[in-house]
Amino acid sequence: MSRTALLLGGTGLVGSHCLNQLVADTRYSQVTALTRRPLTGVDGAEGRLDVRVVDFDRLAEQWDFKATDVYCCLGTTMNSSREEFQRVDHDYPVEAARLAHDAGAQRLAIVSAVGANPRSRISLLRVKGETERDVAALGYGTVEIFQPGTLLGDRTKKRAGQGIANAAGPVAARVMAGPLRRFRPVGSEVVAKAMIASLHRDEPGVHTHTNKEILALAAG
Repeated sequence: MSRTALLLGGTGLVGSHCLNQLVADTRYSQVTALTRRPLTGVDGAEGRLDVRVVDFDRLAEQWDFKATDVYCCLGTTMNSSREEFQRVDHDYPVEAARLAHDAGAQRLAIVSAVGANPRSRISLLRVKGETERDVAALGYGTVEIFQPGTLLGDRTKKRAGQGIANAAGPVAARVMAGPLRRFRPVGSEVVAKAMIASLHRDEPGVHTHTNKEILALAAG
């Protein structure tokens, strides 16, 4: 059976890499990207890429998308207001994942954060944990949750400290050992590669991946 991919958020740090890798992946006959702003500079699409700029606040009204596999890379920065963070990092992913599942999607991969927990006292981790919990309850045959450490790469929308993280990443990766390994910086392109690999394993159930598993999946 031919696979089709639906990408939620193709302009962010992981999402942009995921988009390019999905377009290059001949196992997918069609890639649809839902974004909040236009995309540019995607090479090799060859008619298989359909980019839709949508209003995520009115997603149900615009929904006419079908796919076998869903990749969710939606997210905003902590510079955003609490309300915007809740909306972009929880409400949009859960609603889009629900609509995709109702339309027949079977597998879901989503970027979260290391330490995500719906009972966390830290707002970011609590919201991410609630998102994990809620998408896992939607009924997908496979849910792959990714909890990377600090993401390395160039953001379109700059996050405070991103340049420092990129510069310090190689050093931090060497000194963070033992239980701290899961907090090590990891390349955003590596996370994207691991997400795609995870959905092609066809392993039913809900699986959570921190840095060790992310690197293993990306390495094949």
